[in-house]
Formats: sequence, C-alpha cells, structure tokens
Amino acid sequence: MLSVGEVARRSGVAVSTLHFYEAKGLIAASRSGGNQRRYARDILRRIAIIRVAQRLGVSLTEIAGLLKPIPAGKTPTAADVREMVASWRTALQERIDGLTRLRDHLDGCIGCGCLSLEDCPLRNPSDRLGEEGRGPVLLQRP
Repeated sequence: MLSVGEVARRSGVAVSTLHFYEAKGLIAASRSGGNQRRYARDILRRIAIIRVAQRLGVSLTEIAGLLKPIPAGKTPTAADVREMVASWRTALQERIDGLTRLRDHLDGCIGCGCLSLEDCPLRNPSDRLGEEGRGPVLLQRP
C-alpha cells in the first residue's frame, strides 16, 4: 500500500489532484488505522490512464465511464487499455477534423481585414449564415 504522498510523487500529480480524482470516483483509497489514505499499487496505472486521457481532451465523466468496468484494486490490463484507446480514436479524429476546419477557415475570415463574421460582404453577404444557426456556423460545418 502507498501513502498519498508516495502516490503523488510517483504519479507526478499533486495530492489535491488525487483527492479530486477520488471525489470524482476515478480512484479509490482505503484508510489506515490512523485514518490516512492508502492506495494499492494499481492506482499508479489508473492515474497514468487518467492523465493521458485528459491530455487527449477526454472529459473526466468519459474517463470515469471507461474505468467503471475495471474494479478498484484491479490493475487495468493491456486489453482494457486497448478497448479504451479504441473509443478515444473516434473522438480524437473528430477533434482533429474540427481543428483542421478551423485552421483552414480562420485565415479566410481574417484575411479580408474586416474581422467581422456577422456582416462580412465576402464571407457572409446579408448575414445569411445567421439564418442557419448560432455561433461560428462556417467553422461548425463538416
């Protein structure tokens, strides 16, 4: 069993982050006789998965859902991780596609110099995009 300080040191996350993850149900700790948190060693792999998923933009709610089938105290296996990563690939590709569209359209809007998406005579004559929806309609198109 590892203390909260040991887990923080070995995982590279702050103690407050560990408490936050615990409050969100992402990790679990037991209590020592002195009421101190103690973590099983498998927690290090779970934290690594959480951190990688967060860097990829996966929400904590999604991460919790992915970790839910793996009971506390069980180290996620390579197969468990492969299953998680497969579900991330689609979401990541959607983000990549969205960022690519943003990159490709952003310079077109700013390029004319007017900096107005609402009434730019080149990109949005007569504000016709306002009828299609709210927000950056051009950037939200597939």
